[in-house]
Amino acid sequence: MINQPNDPADENLVTVFGGTGFLGRRIVSSLLDKAVVVRAVSRHPHKTKLDNASGKRPSQQVEADIMDPSSMAATVVGSRAVVNAVSLYVEHGEQTFERVHVEAAADLAAASRDAGVERFIQISGIGSNARSLSPYIRARGRGEEAIKAAFPGAVIVRPAVMTGPDDAFITTIARLVRLLPIYPLFGDGSTRLQPVYVEDVAEAVSRLALGQNSTDASIFECAGPRIYSYRELVREIAMQLNVRARTVPVPFAVWTILATATEFLPAASLARNQVDLMRLDNVAAKDLPGLEELGIQSRGIEDVIRMIEHAA
Repeated sequence: MINQPNDPADENLVTVFGGTGFLGRRIVSSLLDKAVVVRAVSRHPHKTKLDNASGKRPSQQVEADIMDPSSMAATVVGSRAVVNAVSLYVEHGEQTFERVHVEAAADLAAASRDAGVERFIQISGIGSNARSLSPYIRARGRGEEAIKAAFPGAVIVRPAVMTGPDDAFITTIARLVRLLPIYPLFGDGSTRLQPVYVEDVAEAVSRLALGQNSTDASIFECAGPRIYSYRELVREIAMQLNVRARTVPVPFAVWTILATATEFLPAASLARNQVDLMRLDNVAAKDLPGLEELGIQSRGIEDVIRMIEHAA
C-alpha cells in the first residue's frame, strides 16, 4: 500500500526522491537507522527493498514523478529536509538529461524552498561541468547551478563512481575478468578513479540531511581511500579474486560506437555517457570537504569485493 504525504509538519521528517534507487534506498536505510521519519518518493515505490538492518520500511512510501511539478508541493510538505537522488543515465523520449537533471531538479528545489524546507541535498557527481561537451556531464553541472539559484544554501553531494554488491561497475568488472581471456580497457586504461562504497555515500547524505556536519560548505565530494588508474583497478579486482587479468587498450572511439549501437537495447550495459565519464579522471578535489570531514572512514575495494563475493 502506498501512503500519501501527511499534512502536519514533522520536525524529524526527511523526504528522499529516488528512494528506490541504488543510492536512494540506502539513504532511506541510513536515515531509518537513525530513527528518522522517512518519506521515500519514487515512480515505482513498490520496488522498495529493505536494506536497513532493522528491516523497517520507509515511514511513508509515495508515488510521484519528479517531472510533474504540480505534485511537488504536496510531496515535500512538512519535510525538514529533502534529498534528490533521482538520476537518469539514458535518455528516453521526454526523459532527457536536461529535463531530469536541470529542470525537474530545479522545480523540486523551488517547491522545497516554498514549503519552508530547511535543507535541500542534491546528488550530483564528481566531474559535473556546465560547460562540458557531453550532454550528461553538462546537464549535471547545469543542474547544480539551477538548484543553487532555486534554493539558496542547497548542498551538493558529488560522489565518485559508487560501488556495492549490486552495482553496475565493480560487479561487472569482477564478472568479466573471470570470463574473458583478455579484458578490454577504456582507452589505454590511464583514467584515474577513486571508487567509493555506496553505503558510505548514503551515510554522508543522511548526516547532511540531519545537519550533522561541522562545516557550512555547500559542496561535498565523496570518494574512496585510494586512487587507481582504470588499468590498476582491473588488476586489483582480479588479484582480489585470485584470477589473472590480461588487458588490452581499446580506443574510446570504438567504445562510443558500441554504446551508440547498444544503449537503447532493453538489457544494455553500456551507454554513451558512461564512455564520456571514462574519458575523465574521477577523483575528489583536494580543496573540497568529503567523507573525512563528515566523520566517515571510507571503505576500500577489498571490502567491497568481499561483500560482492558474499552476496553471490
